[in-house]
Amino acid sequence: MRIGLIGTGRIGALHARTLGELPAVDTVLLADADAERAGALAEQLGAGVDAVPSVAELYAARPDGLVIAAATDAHAPLLHRALDAGIAVFCEKPVAPDVAGTLAIAEREASAGTPVQIGFQRRFDQGYQAAREDLREGRLGWLHTLRALTSDQTPPPAAYIPASGGLFRDCSIHDFDILHWLTGRTVERAYAQGANRGEAFFRDGDDVDTCAALLRFDDDVLATVTATRYNGAGHDVRLEVCGSAGTRVVGLDDRSPLPSAEAELSWRPAAPYRTFLERFHDAYVTELDAFVGVVAGRAPSPCTAADALEALYVAEACDLSRRTGDPVVMAEVRDGRAVG
Repeated sequence: MRIGLIGTGRIGALHARTLGELPAVDTVLLADADAERAGALAEQLGAGVDAVPSVAELYAARPDGLVIAAATDAHAPLLHRALDAGIAVFCEKPVAPDVAGTLAIAEREASAGTPVQIGFQRRFDQGYQAAREDLREGRLGWLHTLRALTSDQTPPPAAYIPASGGLFRDCSIHDFDILHWLTGRTVERAYAQGANRGEAFFRDGDDVDTCAALLRFDDDVLATVTATRYNGAGHDVRLEVCGSAGTRVVGLDDRSPLPSAEAELSWRPAAPYRTFLERFHDAYVTELDAFVGVVAGRAPSPCTAADALEALYVAEACDLSRRTGDPVVMAEVRDGRAVG
């Protein structure tokens, strides 16, 4: 099997290395707007990984599948091009910077019959999978509360913020997706707040560096979702799934950045996670292995563009709520009636 990859930055390099180590993949073809960077990565990874001079030449090579890890604003055009060519495609989130663009891809995917897999890697993390199974098998009783958080240790560069889509769309959207995936339910109402205590470039970019959201699902389950760019203790991603008969905590391990204030402690943590690449390394590998199965026709996409659209609706509602200060009814976002 030949897999093409567009974008050889930090996440693209990880994906290229992963693909090169999967038994079902014979050749990985790399392309990047910076052809020299793609060439350097191919040389570093060695046998079975080749660079092509341009993105156009990569499409012309007709790979069996395509992985898109390019800049955010390139995702939608590259996805449309893959669907035009009938090439199964994996794309890092976001599908597009807005609802209209994401909806267009979801509709195109449905009509074309060519599989699209979107990169929400938490679905492939063993902890999230175990919590989902416990919930659905009834071991937690009936669900009443979800508490999700994503906390980066250090903020991204200032240049990243204007094109990021904002903290809810860029960061918390992973929590919104995993809550929908885990429960199988949809959000009916959202209320959110945002704050800036750090660098001025967040405010200058019309963004926030810390946020909190309260979500009500269609079965009256309540969820809190928080995020920050300034978690000095380390990179912290967790989820508490609380039911009438039990609770499961995802992301609580020896590397969780949770220094305790208690004098007596029965466990001592190892060096904390510092980046999402450390925290979710194994999930990224499993995710691409699943995509290879999609390309081979052994399984449908485990995360479609329509799934990504569902998470984006919640992100849009939360961003609107933090701007207006009012709760937002999801039905108004879905049909385009919500305005800020």
